[in-house]
This record gives sequence, structure tokens and C-alpha cells, in this order.
Amino acid sequence: MNLKTIKLNNGIEIPRLGLGVWKIRDGEAVRNSVMSALQAGYRHIDTAMIYRNETGVGEGLRQSGIPREEVFMTTKLWVRDQGYDRTLAALTASLERLGMDYVDLYLVHWPFADEEKISEKRSSTWRGMEELYRQGLARAIGVSNYTEAHLEEMKNHATVMPAVNQVEMHPFLYQKELAAYCVKNNIQIEAYSPLAHGAKLEDRLVAQIAEKYSKSTAQILIRWSLEHGFIVLPKSTHKERIEENFQVFDFAISSRDMQTLDGLHENFRTCWDPT
Repeated sequence: MNLKTIKLNNGIEIPRLGLGVWKIRDGEAVRNSVMSALQAGYRHIDTAMIYRNETGVGEGLRQSGIPREEVFMTTKLWVRDQGYDRTLAALTASLERLGMDYVDLYLVHWPFADEEKISEKRSSTWRGMEELYRQGLARAIGVSNYTEAHLEEMKNHATVMPAVNQVEMHPFLYQKELAAYCVKNNIQIEAYSPLAHGAKLEDRLVAQIAEKYSKSTAQILIRWSLEHGFIVLPKSTHKERIEENFQVFDFAISSRDMQTLDGLHENFRTCWDPT
């Protein structure tokens, strides 16, 4: 298994470790986080319209001096922008804020719409996503927070199936059935909130495993996602933590310790439940 990159179902490569920027303020804060990540070796940045920091993300990339084509950039379509025409307009607006001509991955942020006939709205939204893909404004398209039922529904109308499903995933929320479904259907899982928003960094079993490998508990949780074949998106605003979170390619977790971590599942969600 290549731990650093993986090919999506349309053949493009995506770095398996990226920086998440949810709840990082636009302006200096997110610029510095992006620059620190790129200096540390990250080549994948994940943002969204609703994070309201796309402008700073784009500025951070430009100020880093790293060529645009070397960085995999993701942003997302928010709920109020669902529907065919609004989907097209939404990415145009995101590209203007980012200061970019295209994104590498564009995701439908949530599997619901803010009006009746939700399944029809999801269908028209996805038609818009497919059009953006055909136009080359997004090199790949996918979804976020989709369940197996939402993905099955897509088979009724999609001509391009999602390359990615970005969901909350960590040992304390190991969505094993969803992960297996996505593997079977050639959809790559992206794990957001892989550190459970810090709520489980002091867990006794995780700490014991971290001590065994001379790693931090955060590094163990990130590596757990990599061992399962996921793309993983830890978030931090601290340069030292950003650098530490990237130092996860020089060790492997044993199968026995992976079983211990898998057994920590307790349906512990730090974000809204899409079911």
C-alpha cells in the first residue's frame, strides 16, 4: 500500500495526508496554517465555502511559493447552494475566493437540501457537479457525510460516481460498514476529525500504544487511518503540531494494536449525524 498517495476512481492521484482548516479564521491564521503545512511537506489542503476561509487558503498557497499544480486543493458545496444552476455558480465563487482556475476535488458537503423533494434536489445537484467535472473546473468530484443509503440512491441518476466520501472517522467512530461499502464501490474514504477534536487524545489505551511506538497519541490516530487505507485530514493552527502530524510515515502499527484501536469504537461523534 502506498501510504503517501492513492489513485482515485478516475485515475488522478491524491495525497493521503492533508491539512483540514475547519474553524480556522480567514486571514493570517489560515494563511499561516497553510504555509506551515506546505513547508512541512503537506501537498493537500481541504477547505469549504462554509468555513469562510477560502481567500486565506489561496493566499497561503501563493505566499508559500509552492507551485499550484503541486498542491491538491479541495473545497465543498454548501447546502444553500444545492441545485444544478446554483452548484455551477457556487464553484465559480469559490474559485474566485481561492484565486484559482480549478480545484482538484469538489465535494457536496451534506446529503440534504433545504426544501422539499430532497432526493430530486440531490440529483440536480449532482448533475451540476458532473458538469463542473466535464468542464475541468474540478479534476474530481465527490461527496461528504453520505451514508450507504445516500450512495445507493446516487446509482439511480449518476453518470459519474463519487471519487470520495469524506466522513468523520477515527477509532472511536469506526464506520466499518460504510468503509467496506465504499471499498466495494471504488469510492475513497476521507477521514475528517481524525483526532476526534482532541476529545480522546488522553485515552488510556491510545496512550499505551503511543508510548510503545514512541509517538504522540495524535500520530497514532492519524496512522490508524492510513493503515485502514483512508485519506486523513488532521487540523491544527500550531506549526509544531502541524509538523508532528506529518511525521507518521516512519512506523507501522501492528495488526494486534490495530485490533485494539478498532475495538475502541463507541459511536462517538464530534459532528452532526447524517443519518
